[in-house]
Amino acid sequence: MGFAVSMLPKETVIPVLTLLFAINMYFQSFGAVSIVKVNSSWFHLRERGTFGGIFGILISLGVYFAYDWNRVIASMSSPRMVFFVPAAILAVLAVVDYLVVRDTPSEAGFTDFDVADASSGDTTKVSALKVAVRMFTNPIIMIIATIEFCSGFLRNGVLQWYTAFAKDIGMGSGFVALHWGMLTCIAGILGGMFAGVISDRVFHSRRGPVSAVLYLGAIVALGGMWLFLESPLIGWFALFMFLCIIGVHGMLSGTASMDFGGRKNAGIAVGLIDGFVYFGTSAGSFLLGKLLPAGVEKKDPANWWSWPAALLPLALVGLLLALKVWNARPKSNAPPATAAASPPAAAVGK
Repeated sequence: MGFAVSMLPKETVIPVLTLLFAINMYFQSFGAVSIVKVNSSWFHLRERGTFGGIFGILISLGVYFAYDWNRVIASMSSPRMVFFVPAAILAVLAVVDYLVVRDTPSEAGFTDFDVADASSGDTTKVSALKVAVRMFTNPIIMIIATIEFCSGFLRNGVLQWYTAFAKDIGMGSGFVALHWGMLTCIAGILGGMFAGVISDRVFHSRRGPVSAVLYLGAIVALGGMWLFLESPLIGWFALFMFLCIIGVHGMLSGTASMDFGGRKNAGIAVGLIDGFVYFGTSAGSFLLGKLLPAGVEKKDPANWWSWPAALLPLALVGLLLALKVWNARPKSNAPPATAAASPPAAAVGK
């Protein structure tokens, strides 16, 4: 992509960038799958909520780098460096991952332990096709995936459109718009850690209640966005909306996928669930692109009422589905004493 920006004429650079970005997204989707799959062997069910919070922090840092760091890189050098610098960072991290990351505690010199998820006690080897069928026919997994479709729609519905909204109506020089990357990073970190802590400490490692609470918060945020379309306060409500959705995303894609897919099937489970996130993102981009004002009309904030209005149905569906899995817990095949055992300190304390 960096070479395309540097070398291609303007009339061909957009189609080429579109193709390369699609390839980038294909490989980028491996990231969540691999992270969750590896951590499914390292984190006990009772502490995975906290990991989900950490997962949310990572997502938020990525947003911060994309919005704020890339702006600085482009202003200090050239647009092509917006692609070359991340590529260099990824190359370094690929080497670090190869040298440091291990799939299981035993591969790192510790003792493997029962994580008390849906794979506990399951010693039967199943083909990848049967695992995929099992995930697609699991009602809890599919409800979670549908909730995450809503999350993908809502996340990008705020993340990508607030800056365009602020620029179009003349709020582009406001505090929130100028520091959108940093503020969304802070909001995402707060949302992720809040969700993780109350999931493990208050709701006893259930993910449904946390998601319901956060979706209710998202509905409140959308109401604030609608009421304050012509006020700078809309930016703060948009940030609160982002806080809630990143909290849900960390809980479901980063945590519930491990719980209900199980350590053995976490990769397929998170691939399925995250696939619905990307599907929601795509659907949101297409629909909002058709519904939101264009031309002269987009300069009047009153014409943007369709923005929160288009997001609200997805938030309501997400809330209702989260309530449906309020009491859902993974079923373990391990004996009760084994499944309830705490992870060895040596395995999780390093």
